[in-house]
Amino acid sequence: MEQLFFIQNHPLYTASYAKLAALEKGRLFCCHQMDHLLAVARIAYIRNLERNLGLKKESIYAAALLHDIGKYAQYEEGIPHEIKSAEIAGIILSDMPERIRFTPAEQQEILTAIRGHRKLRENAILLENLLYESDKASRTCFACPAEPECNWSTTKKNMEITI
Repeated sequence: MEQLFFIQNHPLYTASYAKLAALEKGRLFCCHQMDHLLAVARIAYIRNLERNLGLKKESIYAAALLHDIGKYAQYEEGIPHEIKSAEIAGIILSDMPERIRFTPAEQQEILTAIRGHRKLRENAILLENLLYESDKASRTCFACPAEPECNWSTTKKNMEITI
């Protein structure tokens, strides 16, 4: 889990996370702080185990921790957050010390998953698909008091508890 500790404590991650937290303070709709990031990671890891997908726990958690980290840029500059998140993630992943660094293939897999977590592509890779569905499943729209005002399409809203 050294990789996750590195990600969480990287100066670019902490600065980006702080910007996002400040911008979402008091936000009525879904937020993108640690509770959401870890919910996505946990759902994805459980599904990985249940389906015998064989994805590495560290890759799943890294993708989940990083998938929304660029959301502040969407608020501030209109940059799609999946693009900014992948950019930030690329820097953080390449800054990892060699002894804990993800392989180039693993890094690419994580970055592809981050870029594809908002809209599922037809030929999505395994981690990309898992991150996409876990991100949506992590939302508790069915219990959210702001759901009636939410502009998410009904096809994206999670309106029931699923197992």
